[in-house]
Amino acid sequence: MGLPRFERPKGGGGEPSPNLYVANCGPAVGISHDEIRSVFGVFGPVKGVYAADESGARVVVCFDGEVSARAALEALNGRPCPDLGGRSLHVRYSVERPVCQANLNDSPPVHTYASELKIPGLYLLHDFISPGEEKELLAAVDDRPWNSLAKRRVQHYGYEFRYDTRNVDANRHMGELPPFVSFILERISSFPGLPCASNASLDQLTVNEYPVGVGLSPHIDTHSAFEDLIFSLSLAGPCIMEFRRFLEGAWLYKDVSGTDGNVDSLENSKFLRKAIYLPPRSMLLLSAEARYAWHHYIPHHKIDIVMDKVIKRSSRRVSFTFRKVRTGPCRCEFPLYCDSQSKHD
Repeated sequence: MGLPRFERPKGGGGEPSPNLYVANCGPAVGISHDEIRSVFGVFGPVKGVYAADESGARVVVCFDGEVSARAALEALNGRPCPDLGGRSLHVRYSVERPVCQANLNDSPPVHTYASELKIPGLYLLHDFISPGEEKELLAAVDDRPWNSLAKRRVQHYGYEFRYDTRNVDANRHMGELPPFVSFILERISSFPGLPCASNASLDQLTVNEYPVGVGLSPHIDTHSAFEDLIFSLSLAGPCIMEFRRFLEGAWLYKDVSGTDGNVDSLENSKFLRKAIYLPPRSMLLLSAEARYAWHHYIPHHKIDIVMDKVIKRSSRRVSFTFRKVRTGPCRCEFPLYCDSQSKHD
């Protein structure tokens, strides 16, 4: 569930409101939203309990009216609550955010299966590799030199990806992909439900290492750089990946994915948003519309909330992204997002 349009009041306790901001309370401290609803429901009908932020330890409780909210605040603020294990809650009135700010900060529902997002060409296979294979892959890349970007480290095989041009030099082949990924390529060739995967001939690999709290800015992999299929294997830690489809057909030619910045440049754009949880050892495939028309993005979080559960990101997450370098212009069915078919200033 996305965050509601409410936030913590600045200064004192805030103006009376049917909505309460409650700190020291939430899934991160072992209290479910159902338990919170039950405790606060004693004071009146509760319309909803929502995560107040990404910490998992603060919630917004929404009542039908101010009378119920005031009764709950007076009874629970700063006092141990026996029904919540004696935990002392910090309760204040919550204020409504401006609509534009709410749209920016709210998170879309997080799904666990690609079919739930209904994005054509998006696939996710859980447990694509075993824990033992994961350990061997991490040891293999850690035994090789890393290149440092602003907030993460990378390795390139086959062809070097140039973040300054968002492309590769197809004339500078660095050699075959390393032997430690041979079993992955073989497994990809029989990817379930995707007959064309057997002819993928993937020849470029980028390995990314993300420290805790570091994500990836929204981007579409450059159409002219890579072919239709993009496979991404998650190792060592989980994350949420968000997908965005711009309603006005706007294509951001000056992409920011080579940086590790935030998404301020997108705040005035209108787009559809969907999100999926990527557990360790899962393989994500972007193809067709998912590859060519949807920006993908990893929020810069230390904690993710999935189905009301708080999932802490590990000290590192490593991804293996496999692609096929394109040797000619892209002729996809999404010209508004295609650098080969669109003209830009």
